[in-house]
Amino acid sequence: EEQKRLLQNRPDQPQNPKVLRIAIIGAPNAGKSTLSNQLLGRKVFPVSKKVHTTRCKAQGVVTYEDTQLIILDTPGLTNPFKAKRHNLDKTMLTDPWDSMKQADIVLVLVDVSDHWTRDSLSREVLKCLSKFPQIPSILVLNKVDLVKNKFVLLNLVTELTEGIVNGKKLKVRSACKEDSSSSAESPHQISQASPLENRAPESHCLQKADQAQEGSSLDTSSDTRASESRVTAETQGPKHCGPTDVKDRKGWPCFQEIFMLAALHGEEVDTLKQYLLMQAKPGPWEYHSGVLTSQSPQEICNNIIREKILEYLPKEVPYNVTQVTELWEEGPSGELLILQSLLVPRKSHMMMLIGRGGKVISRIAEEAGQDLMNAFLCDVRLKLKVDLRT
Repeated sequence: EEQKRLLQNRPDQPQNPKVLRIAIIGAPNAGKSTLSNQLLGRKVFPVSKKVHTTRCKAQGVVTYEDTQLIILDTPGLTNPFKAKRHNLDKTMLTDPWDSMKQADIVLVLVDVSDHWTRDSLSREVLKCLSKFPQIPSILVLNKVDLVKNKFVLLNLVTELTEGIVNGKKLKVRSACKEDSSSSAESPHQISQASPLENRAPESHCLQKADQAQEGSSLDTSSDTRASESRVTAETQGPKHCGPTDVKDRKGWPCFQEIFMLAALHGEEVDTLKQYLLMQAKPGPWEYHSGVLTSQSPQEICNNIIREKILEYLPKEVPYNVTQVTELWEEGPSGELLILQSLLVPRKSHMMMLIGRGGKVISRIAEEAGQDLMNAFLCDVRLKLKVDLRT
């Protein structure tokens, strides 16, 4: 009831409100919801290792002083064939595009730990960017803690930006000293930005050479055995980023900034958050300062339970589970009582979901219940039952 009241009432407004609407797009399982949760400071979006955990667009709200960030967490960009394979609703194809229409800035998330896909942006992402070239775009390399060789990150930056960032051409030079394979620091440290107040607004993880003629080193290690890599930028007019030049393109030459982070562990997420707060423009708040997400509590509950189902059921099975909430009420001690039925099409699926001795369904209920307590900040008694869908 409190959430409903906050969403329906007119938002409170500071004296000089600022707002920024942020679309986060990327391939399925790139870490969009994980990053959204880290920016919010609490888990309200479902996260799992399987693709298409996020099934619809949802909004998260970060309110800091006079600034409000509205995070548009969207489903992974996919195509009709994959949507049919995973039993996805048609809105999964259109929601990311709808979010782009509302956005003031777009974060393109790339999973750099995926050796098969990391060296190029997906066709769907490129189509989305080319459709809205007027929206400022930021490249975010995620899961950099899983990349042991930091020079891979330099190569990826060149590939994914086509060597151009903010209209300037990047030049990567390597001068090996004794052993190029050794490094005194982990990949995420090479992109660590200086404190925001000590640098120009346009300079973050990759500093431009217009601050210094020869550029800024990405390798700040004092280890003399490490290779010294520099990125320099030469002024060059930005390429035309229209929809006609996507077919043979692997990267996007219109990114304004690049960030490297590990969203799961929160590494460098605060740097990105501070940057986004600085990009906010004057405008009225869209949500009350007490709102964390546009989702209803029931939607959060369904998403968290589905997250656990995706984790514990194999292959395509979890995508065929239908959730029906049968009980949602406050208990005598103020706890939230939830009873949800999980309906499956086959008896074999039912046996998998229950598990031997009921271990699987018990584990799902226990973990989902704990996440719901963390989200709602109250005691939750969650019961799940499994049945055949008729």
